[in-house]
Amino acid sequence: MPGTIPARPDADHYEWQYLDLMRRIWTEGDERRDRTGVGTRSVFGVTMRFDLSDGAMPLVTTKRVFWKTATRELLWFLTGETNIRPLVQQRVGIWTDWPLARYRRETGERIDAETFSARIAEDADFAARWGDLGPVYGKQWVDWPTYVPAGDGLYRKGEGVNQVAQLIESLRDNPGSRRHILEGWNVAELDAMALPPCHKTYQYHVADGRLNGLLYQRSCDVALGLPFNLWSAALLQRMLAAQAGLLPGHFTWMGGDTHLYLNHEPLVTQQLARTPSGHPILSIRDGVGSIFDYGIEDFTVSGYTPQAHISAPVAV
Repeated sequence: MPGTIPARPDADHYEWQYLDLMRRIWTEGDERRDRTGVGTRSVFGVTMRFDLSDGAMPLVTTKRVFWKTATRELLWFLTGETNIRPLVQQRVGIWTDWPLARYRRETGERIDAETFSARIAEDADFAARWGDLGPVYGKQWVDWPTYVPAGDGLYRKGEGVNQVAQLIESLRDNPGSRRHILEGWNVAELDAMALPPCHKTYQYHVADGRLNGLLYQRSCDVALGLPFNLWSAALLQRMLAAQAGLLPGHFTWMGGDTHLYLNHEPLVTQQLARTPSGHPILSIRDGVGSIFDYGIEDFTVSGYTPQAHISAPVAV
């Protein structure tokens, strides 16, 4: 049963926070209707805290998390790209369901995901028409739109704001600032996005030469999304620390509507019967000149021996 608590040989293991949250949602959460029509059990306003010192990362071990896939997604965000083509060309399909659903809806063609992804990867014109997600995360992170007066009460588009570059500059030059923020929630452009940002607000704090980070996530799919979100946010914090000449400190995750989908019961049951094991360590190559220059080959994880992958459907 999902409510059963297995023995805890390593009671202080960081992952018990995640499993306890999953158990709490499934046994105590409010059952709610949601945008997808699938239905959820949900709690509101939760916090987890992880120590990132000495290479530690909050990488879930009770099922396999494809950390390279999550890393490729983060590197894609940092390019400012909004089309899924660079992702599917790397065999990353985590964003494909949204443009695929739009394609099926607008064309009536019941194309499968594999065929759709192949066309996106091979046909630039097809990708331009059907692969764009609108101004999602990366666009807001590195090219937040601005508008300047053009006369007669009109405005024209100005130079975009690279929040990530400004953040690193601020961490280096003004570490005591309370404005180390990376924001994805651009109210004016939400309707143009395939999915409004879930992991929306990041804030950073420098103390004693260490970079602490906080992520506020407005909406969180705990079974499928959160393991990726924890890895990606901690990785971004590690990269920012490296670029700002700081050591990694603590990472705090905060969730608003924090939920499990009702059709994820098999996953929940399997995962809550497992016990965390191991403490994976992330190494990042030194000497990378800019946060925008990292490649997948610059990251190495050791000590990660996860239990078997558990699949579950994505609610779109």
